[in-house]
Amino acid sequence: MRILFVGDIFGRPGRFALANHLPALKSRYHVDFCIANGENAAGGKGITREVAQAIYAAGVDVITLGNHAWDNKDVFTFIDEDRRLVRAYNFPPDVPGRGFVCSRIATGQEIIVAQLCGRIFMTPVDCPFRRAEDLLREIGKNAVSVIDMHGEATSEKSALAWFLDGRVTAVIGTHTHVPTADERILPGGTAYITDVGMTGPYDSIIGMDIDSVIKQFKTAIRMPFKVASANVHISCVLITVDHESGKALSIERIFLKAHDFGEEE
Repeated sequence: MRILFVGDIFGRPGRFALANHLPALKSRYHVDFCIANGENAAGGKGITREVAQAIYAAGVDVITLGNHAWDNKDVFTFIDEDRRLVRAYNFPPDVPGRGFVCSRIATGQEIIVAQLCGRIFMTPVDCPFRRAEDLLREIGKNAVSVIDMHGEATSEKSALAWFLDGRVTAVIGTHTHVPTADERILPGGTAYITDVGMTGPYDSIIGMDIDSVIKQFKTAIRMPFKVASANVHISCVLITVDHESGKALSIERIFLKAHDFGEEE
């Protein structure tokens, strides 16, 4: 089984890259299931119903969110009904949406997709380690499970991966929009990467227009940011899984330049 995890889709450039390149990527790598982080897919801030539907139409099976899940208020109009949209499992009780979803590929194989948010340099949430134990009890011994670990600190992401090694198929880091080169299979058979990176404009500061971000750093005055548009790439990882054991066999980084995107969001 092959699972493709697409890094944070950032604004219209990221959606453009996804729509124009994901079908070919899935065909080339014989992908059975596709997950994408979409917490910044709508103008670089949150997600909307229309944007989620466009991402599904491009070929994504499940969308994960993150600490920016609630930035676009349209999400509240559909998150409870959308059974392919995942917010962090360790958000406070009674928030809308689902902390994990169970999907099936064409062969009938079950796949669990869940998300946990980190706490270091992030908005306070429940302990991801303790909630990970709750999650494992809730989902049972499913053969294939992928965790989106959405966090700022590399140490926290790595620690969670080692904590879950052998108990989940993959722990894929998101949030920083900067791809890391530490993809590996841990001793227990869990695939891991600290951050899968961003699907969006890399001539930017984590997706935003460079000049406005630098001006804010120089002046300490909040500036209106806009989504950048140059040097758009798709950043993702391909995970090959033994469908019987649920163990990861390999993890491969893919970093693909998209066709020129000549319009700013």
